[in-house]
Order: sequence, then structure tokens, then C-alpha cells
Amino acid sequence: NSTALTTKQARKPYSLSASLYHIIIMARYYSIPSNLTTIKFCLLFPLLVGMVSAQLSSDFYATSCPNALSTIKSAVESAVSSEARMGASLLRLHFHDCFGCDASVLLDDTTTGQGEKNATPNASLRGFEVIDTIKSKLENLCPGVVSCADILAVVARDSLSAPIWSWPVDLGRRDSITASSAAVNSNIPSPTLDLSGLINAFSYKGFTAKEMVALSGSHTIGQATCGNFRTRIYNETNIDSSYATSLKSNCPSTGGDSNLAPLDVTSPTSFDTAYYTNLINKKGLLHSDQQLFSGGSTDSIVTNYSNNVGALITDFANAMVKMGRLSPLTGTSGQIRKNCRKAN
Repeated sequence: NSTALTTKQARKPYSLSASLYHIIIMARYYSIPSNLTTIKFCLLFPLLVGMVSAQLSSDFYATSCPNALSTIKSAVESAVSSEARMGASLLRLHFHDCFGCDASVLLDDTTTGQGEKNATPNASLRGFEVIDTIKSKLENLCPGVVSCADILAVVARDSLSAPIWSWPVDLGRRDSITASSAAVNSNIPSPTLDLSGLINAFSYKGFTAKEMVALSGSHTIGQATCGNFRTRIYNETNIDSSYATSLKSNCPSTGGDSNLAPLDVTSPTSFDTAYYTNLINKKGLLHSDQQLFSGGSTDSIVTNYSNNVGALITDFANAMVKMGRLSPLTGTSGQIRKNCRKAN
């Protein structure tokens, strides 16, 4: 029933993620026992992802809208040139849309329900106007062809201006018709999670701990609000004391919740390995950042990425491709929105 799969909310009953829901449905179809173990689940996941990705292709718009990708790239370059911070904001939009990759994060609230934009994990998202501009250009170029979900996926890649940070983007996603704030609250990892919580959150989406650490490298650009790191700088001990002191001047113990600090204090506008070096030096801004280097199983991964930019480039790109394949709507499911902020 494709109708049942047209909304992120419908695809996540009982707070299950879209990925889990599809896997459970497939498991039932193939008569896999209901007491499927975690190991069997992890073995099944790559097969199902492969089945989904087979419906996507990097040249999806080669005939229907051949100038789509160049139009997106030009608009992104213009936006980032006007405001360096916008690159991180656009990358983050894709992260928060996936896990689900259906552009539900772009939908405005309606009279019948709250969308995802105002859910707590998404409250600081920005860059929606850039997406609006791109969508308008594409609608003038190829009406009703390029989905908002695909725009987000391509924008995430193009937001990193350095050509070494690139990956092939599979295309052919369609857009959901509604959004679910409850789904966001249950699916976006919290910045307060400890290492085991982070590993579990990403594992449920089919990611390994190594892939989780690689994706966390996106924090080498962008900023976070004081409200998300206040507890860390005032109450935690695994933080460089001078670093904590420098942050307190703009993040008082009370008030100033929306004040900003760079996630990467060393090179805040460059996508590089400094984020990982900062973790080794106890200069992770968020609690969840520092957990990646806290005496646990991911310490060696952080150390490797700190010293080996080539490994990070490869692993980050592969993880981004994998993330872009998480439960997209394809075929006749969903729709191609004319306006990314509302269903047709």
C-alpha cells in the first residue's frame, strides 16, 4: 500500500524509525521470525538498503532536467559566498531530514498539525530560504520534476566547497506529504548522549561506530547554541580548562541560551581533521562530541581521522552516500512538491 508510505509519521508507527519500519515489513514478507536478533538484523540491513538504492541513480535527471545539478550548485555557491556559515547549515538540513530523506523537515506547520521545523532538535535549523530559491529556479526550469528531498541531498554535497569533499549523490527520491514532530524527537540523536547511546542510535539506522564517527566530522564546521553546551563547560571535567573558560564569556551560567560558539574552535569554517584533533585535546564543544574520545571504543577511530585526512575523506563520503539511501520515498510513493514548504 503505497499510500501508507507517503508520510514520515505513517512510516514510523510506535516511534519506530522509517528504516526500522521498512525492515520489519520486509522481514514479515519474507517470513523472517519476529524474534530476529540484532546480529540477523544487521546482516539483513545492507540487503534492504541495496534494494532501495537500486531505485535511485546519480543520473536520474539526465533527461528530464539535465541542468538541475548545475543550477543547484550555482545557487549553493552563491549562498555560501554570501555567508560562510550557510554551508554548515545546509549540510545540517540533510542530516536532520535523513533519517528518512523525504524532505519532511522543510514542511511548514499547518492548521491540522505541527511539522518538524519547530521540534526541539530542529529549532535551530536554518537555510530554508536557500532551498526555496533553488526550488523556484528548478520549477521554472523543469516544472514538477526535481524533488525537494533530492535538492537537500545535492545541496549537502555542494555545501562543502572543497572538491576533495565530494561524493556521488543518488537521485530519484520523492517528497512526503506530511511531517511528524514526534518522529523527529525520537530519531535525532541528542547532544547529551553518551558513547553507548550514540552507537545505539546510529546502529538502529544501520551505521557502524566507525561510520558514526566519520559522520560526526561534519561538526568541523558550523556552530552550536549555548543552551546545548552549557552543562558541559560548567559541570564536566573532561574538558580543557582554558577552553571552557573562553566559552563561559559568551555562555553565562544563566541566560544567553541562543549565543553561538563554533563546533570546531581551531578552524571553524574549514572542513578538515581539526575537529578530531580538538577531541583528543579535550576541546569538543558538545558532550556528544567529546564522548567520541573519552577512553572508549572509538578513541582509535578519532586518532586515525586526526592523522589521516585521506581516510576521513573516503569514510565520510561513503557514510554520506549510505545516509542518503535511508528509507527514501520512490516510485509512486509521496509526490514531487511544487513548493518545498507545503504539500501540493
